[in-house]
Amino acid sequence: METTKKDELVTSLKGVGSGTATALHELGIETLEDLVMTFPYRHEDFRLKNLAETPHNERVTVEGRVESEPSLLFLGKNKSRLQVRLLAGQHLIKAVFFNQAYLKTKLELGQVVTVTGKWDRGRQVVNVTTFSSGPKTDQQDFEPVYSLKGTINQKTFRKFMRLALDELAQVLIDVLPESLRITYRLPGISEALEGIHFPQNVDHSKNARRRFVYEELLIFQLKMQAIKKVRKEQNKGNSVAYDNNQLKKLIETLPYELTNAQKRVVNEICRDLKEPHRMNRLLQGDVGSGKTVVAAISLYAVITAGYQGALMAPTEILAEQHASSLDEWLSPMGVRMALLTGSTKTKARRIVLENLEAGNIDLLIGTHALIQPDILFNQLGLVITDEQHRFGVEQRRVLKEKGENPDVLFMTATPIPRTLAITAFGEMDVSIIDEMPAGRKEIDTHWMKEDQLHKIIVRLTRELANGRQAYIICPLIEESEKLDVQNVVDVYTMMSAALGKDYTVGLMHGRLHSDEKEGVMREFSEGKVQVLVSTTVVEVGVNVPNATFMIIFDAERFGLAQLHQLRGRVGRGEHQSYCILLADPKSEEGKERMMSMTETNDGFVLAEKDLELRGPGDFFGRKQSGLPEFKVADLVHDYRALNTAKVDAEKMLNSVDFWHSEEMEGLRSVLINSKVLEGERID
Repeated sequence: METTKKDELVTSLKGVGSGTATALHELGIETLEDLVMTFPYRHEDFRLKNLAETPHNERVTVEGRVESEPSLLFLGKNKSRLQVRLLAGQHLIKAVFFNQAYLKTKLELGQVVTVTGKWDRGRQVVNVTTFSSGPKTDQQDFEPVYSLKGTINQKTFRKFMRLALDELAQVLIDVLPESLRITYRLPGISEALEGIHFPQNVDHSKNARRRFVYEELLIFQLKMQAIKKVRKEQNKGNSVAYDNNQLKKLIETLPYELTNAQKRVVNEICRDLKEPHRMNRLLQGDVGSGKTVVAAISLYAVITAGYQGALMAPTEILAEQHASSLDEWLSPMGVRMALLTGSTKTKARRIVLENLEAGNIDLLIGTHALIQPDILFNQLGLVITDEQHRFGVEQRRVLKEKGENPDVLFMTATPIPRTLAITAFGEMDVSIIDEMPAGRKEIDTHWMKEDQLHKIIVRLTRELANGRQAYIICPLIEESEKLDVQNVVDVYTMMSAALGKDYTVGLMHGRLHSDEKEGVMREFSEGKVQVLVSTTVVEVGVNVPNATFMIIFDAERFGLAQLHQLRGRVGRGEHQSYCILLADPKSEEGKERMMSMTETNDGFVLAEKDLELRGPGDFFGRKQSGLPEFKVADLVHDYRALNTAKVDAEKMLNSVDFWHSEEMEGLRSVLINSKVLEGERID
């Protein structure tokens, strides 16, 4: 856009006084550019449609002849219902107006009228919001609807939008280069703005949206890829000259062959280790996919090159489990390991610290105890953080700074859809283990109603009699008057009464102190507790191979990602495992979630489904602040555009033309103004 024109204040528009300018200011609109870049969230569709094909509850515009005297019924103070029959083509329908009694005098037998409202079950148009005497005129078929607040209304806002577009139509400069617009058949900026605000037809609107989706995602990806590029250039790392022969020997000694996915991920990590830049990689792997063995191979690689490794886990139990596995695989290779947690005694801790600083420990495994100020490494080469979302940004940063630019690997068992991984972790490299080890049994999952609980208890008792253990998961700690859901205290009492004579029932929830939770989990891990009644605190990082049965009460209250994480606590041993979803969902979405859980054990399939059902903002059950807010783009439906934008952005940043050609000046200036090239993180 021409600098002077685009930056003109909205008060330059006819009819925009100080009061209106204040109302626009509250919407974040100061200049003409701000105004035209405020897009409608939908369009009112005034096209006449075939009523026989119109779905229930869809808004519809109907042109018809009045076939009955209007009937008016008063329902109370200032409340009324006006009803009239219309002949629309071959359809005799009712039109229902609420609180518009004055229209009775405007409806005459034989008169042709046009109304817009909600189509109700193929019989009537209800909640009529627009009415005009006579046939449908040549008015705009698509009327924009904006997200407004305060004193300004839709009609006034549309008027100002029309004026602003007319002002800027001839002076707009397109940030998208012509070569890209031709490649993807995208409209220019003026045509696209006209199409997003006042489309002439459906295709006009779709093409405009396509253009802005791509532009938005391309600019976002340019920023993300630029961050990654700057970090690589600024964060000089260690080029790790690991012993490939030793690495092969380790892999040959493992009790099972690596899957193709594990081999691929190991190669990606090893390539990063060789680079003179610090690795910044996220490793995703479903529960049981074998992330720990990948971590072991990665750690051994840096150890063969004379560096130390560190692995930080969120709980003592998980740290101990990692230590046990890594000891089994790495000790035969001569790796000197130590475990450090909050429970480590003072004398033992002092010995560990002395040996660590002296370089006599190759691998340190632990909890957040690893980031205490007195923990000093001799030469730290690789930091691995397991279940990285359980640690704060500051905790992860402190561990990274324990050495001189160590490589960093984050691991998570939460399958993240590709679109979210590209956006939330756009500045990181992402590796995915999307293949399960051979022979791993799928968890047999069933959806049942609560009135079948007695049958479930019988099945549970049978598992316990065979020496197995079980989890019972509840959404709340104590009874709630607001939510009619099972609570963990009541279920614990019920299960103790039903099973307590023969088996030990444990109770765990978030209000217990950390040492109490650790104690309960330890007793369950050691088989002293056979049935663990718990809230979702067992969701991550618990490995009890003997646990083969899980009941999830009120399962409809959980998202698919969380249900899958919970289910992943069973099925970790050699025995067949079962998960029972106790649920009576009222919504179609709730029923669809339950069906999805019974149909697949693939966490990535479920993650994509969860994203589709719940949207990106609530994918993790809460607003995810790391996700960008897009004006037009939708991460669920526009994933192809996101992938295309990512590929294009990577090519551009590595192209000489991007940095020097006149055609790329618009995109280049956006990137420069965002400050990411100066090493600053964008919000």
